[in-house]
Amino acid sequence: MLLTSTVISWNLVGGSDWPCMVVECWQRVWGEDGKYCGGGRGFRKGSIPTCLNGAYIRNGPNPQFLPRGPYHLFDGDGMMHSIRICDGKAILCSRYVKTYKYTVENKNGVSVIPNVFSGFNGLTASAARGALAAARMLAGQFNPVNGIGLANTSLALIGGKLYALGESDLPYEVKVAENGDIITRGRHDFDGELVMSMTAHPKIDPDTGEAFAFRYGPMPPFLTFFRINADGTKQPDVPIFSMTSPSFLHDFAITKKYAIFPEIQIGMNPMEMMAGGSPVGTNPGKVPRLGVIPRYAKDESEMKWFDVPGFNIVHAINGWDEDDGDTIVLVAPNILSVEHTLERMDLIHASIEKVKIDLKTGMVSRHPVSTRNLDFAVINPSYLGKKNKYVYAAVGDPMPKVSGVVKLDVSVSDDDRRDCIVSSRLYGEGCFGGEPFFVAKEPNNPNADEDDGYVVSYVHNEKSGESRFLVMDAKSPNLDIVAAVKLPRRVPYGFHGLFVRENDLNKL
Repeated sequence: MLLTSTVISWNLVGGSDWPCMVVECWQRVWGEDGKYCGGGRGFRKGSIPTCLNGAYIRNGPNPQFLPRGPYHLFDGDGMMHSIRICDGKAILCSRYVKTYKYTVENKNGVSVIPNVFSGFNGLTASAARGALAAARMLAGQFNPVNGIGLANTSLALIGGKLYALGESDLPYEVKVAENGDIITRGRHDFDGELVMSMTAHPKIDPDTGEAFAFRYGPMPPFLTFFRINADGTKQPDVPIFSMTSPSFLHDFAITKKYAIFPEIQIGMNPMEMMAGGSPVGTNPGKVPRLGVIPRYAKDESEMKWFDVPGFNIVHAINGWDEDDGDTIVLVAPNILSVEHTLERMDLIHASIEKVKIDLKTGMVSRHPVSTRNLDFAVINPSYLGKKNKYVYAAVGDPMPKVSGVVKLDVSVSDDDRRDCIVSSRLYGEGCFGGEPFFVAKEPNNPNADEDDGYVVSYVHNEKSGESRFLVMDAKSPNLDIVAAVKLPRRVPYGFHGLFVRENDLNKL
């Protein structure tokens, strides 16, 4: 598979930072005969629920310079799109993450550092790019010690600090100012304890505030597990040598007792990459596995691997313990056409499945909870690592475009195995969104219902060119739109987002 043979150009906006702008909110006032795509019709001026005071920030790729050759969406510079909300008023701000790579290339006015996914396209071209990059490095145009990666994938609140994340570099600390602006504070290595990179999907325990994370790479150990305390202090690495080949490991799950790592049929190809091939490839002969390790393990001596044939996941939704910790449950989208995962995303079909592992007997069972093409799924963050009922997932039409959001009740499948979708919201013809995010109405109320809150997302109308920030009632039968913020410019499609409440913003 030559990944760079396909030019993916769905998100080429480019340029520099865009100005922060105050935007208006509109409330929905009529029934199901109206959809989002009706422009302003069906909405009136209104206000956003006060529980949304804070900022919704979504990260994603947006190349600083329009590419002259092959481009893969994973290679775009990270751009954060934040809508800061305060008492019904909203400010939209779009800012690049000022990584070292972005800063160097912005100063030079041209791409200087080769991209990982599209920077290698045939031996001759790769050799030429490598030689040019080496010459620029020797000329002092950039220093790889300062980081050559991106921060274009997600955001996380760790130890009271907000980070923009990407797997190819260290985290970059960012701050959302009172006026809505997004400021990059710099590359962060947790007092020298974090080297090279970390996952873009750390798991934050809602009860302890700890962050569990990992890094992976083409050299042994191919997987390293670690955690960061609630005060931001990184704990020692736990290298996992029982992963014997370099796997593409984008996400994982935690329970209250364990961390769960997937080893799938997508692997890293360091030698092929050096020869001008793709940095990743598929191995159809490999049997996917799930690795389970105590989340407070000091070494890998208690790591157990379980074969799960045909189970290839890039994202994990949630995991939890059952039977006093003798059984673990994992809910995740299984990619049924794994060979297309990084090359032709439009051919991907992902089916959300529930997997149960009996840690005593080694027995593994799994079954789908929906047959729809679903990914980029989230839960109420307060239930991370604990048994939950509801999942909110993006509808691929096809991926990476998202035509709507569905709500699933994954507890239903324990009884009759029927499709677990209980409500849905399609955005309408020519309208596409991204990953949904759930925001609880009363996050500090232990008696609140799991689905008592709102689902938010950016949505773009490709016909009219209009973009909106939608607020949907998570409890309603049709995920009713309760508020829509009309945006003054397009928000490009992206990856993962985060809602940060006002009290947390004020502490940054």
